[in-house]
Amino acid sequence: MAIEKFKTVVKSVEGLQVSCKSRGFEFILDEPKNLGGTDTGMNPVEALLGTLGACKVIVAKSFARLHHIKLNDIRIELEGDLDVDGFMGKNPDAKIGFSRISSQIYIDADNTVEEIEKFVEFINRTCPVADTIENAPVMETVIIKEP
Repeated sequence: MAIEKFKTVVKSVEGLQVSCKSRGFEFILDEPKNLGGTDTGMNPVEALLGTLGACKVIVAKSFARLHHIKLNDIRIELEGDLDVDGFMGKNPDAKIGFSRISSQIYIDADNTVEEIEKFVEFINRTCPVADTIENAPVMETVIIKEP
């Protein structure tokens, strides 16, 4: 089994802004103003939706030729339903994370509808981010108190 480790460092910046760094790349996440942020970036759940869509697009582009899909273009639009009263502590019975994620995949390909449907099934089955969401990994937390 070939396990490759991926690492990200997330650090508080200012207010609710956070910096996310991996392999020399960095982006800022924030919350919209109605949730206490300054609206200078996507919030984490929007980034999760973007990451899921990006992963599926990358899988599609990486495997299209192997599956004899003549892919001209692909776009995925995602929506997630989240009860903000859950993580805000206003409703202890509300689910904290997304209760539903839906996506619309727009594919421009020189293939039949049946071939595209089969390919989309492959994409959904092969996307590591989708698998991580659908089949939760073991989560571990280590606390290190700094001075």
